[in-house]
Amino acid sequence: MSLQPTLAVVEATRFRAHDPAYHDYVQLLVGNVIAEARSHGWDVTRLAADRGADALLSAAGDADAIVIVGGEDIHPGFYGGETGYANESRHLPVADGAQIALVGAAIERRIPLLGICRGLQIVNVALGGTLVQDLGDEAGHVNRGVPIPQVLTTHAVHPEPESRLAGLLGTGPVDVRSAHHQAVDALGADLVVTARSHDGHVEAIEHRDAPLLAVQWHPEDVAAPAGQLTALLAGLREEHASRTAATAAA
Repeated sequence: MSLQPTLAVVEATRFRAHDPAYHDYVQLLVGNVIAEARSHGWDVTRLAADRGADALLSAAGDADAIVIVGGEDIHPGFYGGETGYANESRHLPVADGAQIALVGAAIERRIPLLGICRGLQIVNVALGGTLVQDLGDEAGHVNRGVPIPQVLTTHAVHPEPESRLAGLLGTGPVDVRSAHHQAVDALGADLVVTARSHDGHVEAIEHRDAPLLAVQWHPEDVAAPAGQLTALLAGLREEHASRTAATAAA
């Protein structure tokens, strides 16, 4: 039995044969999360949500913390939207439902959770929120018409003072690497906005009570500011330590 804390890194799917370039870049990003976590003492398990809710909940059931990483658009049926919007990606509704279920289980059990990009949107939708389906090609949150490794762009976000995010990254402005064409619209229940971009779009959310933080950007990108992913994973470690201490004292 490992004495290291266990971390479940959860992606929508492991295979994207229809788009090899996108597949390769996602593998790089997910691999960066795993490598960084392992370098700081986490025992990491990589899980794919497209196996379904039961399989995901079972596989992640013993994890001490969870990271939900980026990927495809969430099917709009989960938040009362319609298909046919601009820049729509393919959808993986089985994975969507599984990750939504995982967020609910994590909150109920107070398992520390970090959401990244799609992971933030999954958190919001899981708690009844909705999404802006497309920000428009001029919004400055993703580069269009370039090779996949160049789709990420750099912009600043402004963390809210006194937020958990500000405690980890400072009160900003904080430069981030971004590649999203959707954003939070209506905010989910018990969530608070803890960072916005220059144009007012939501860039980070936290739960009012549960140990949950999600960011709309990619701290795991190779061009992200040094130490950003490390700090966010350290936040998970701190939440895990607090949960362990509280359980021992009970």
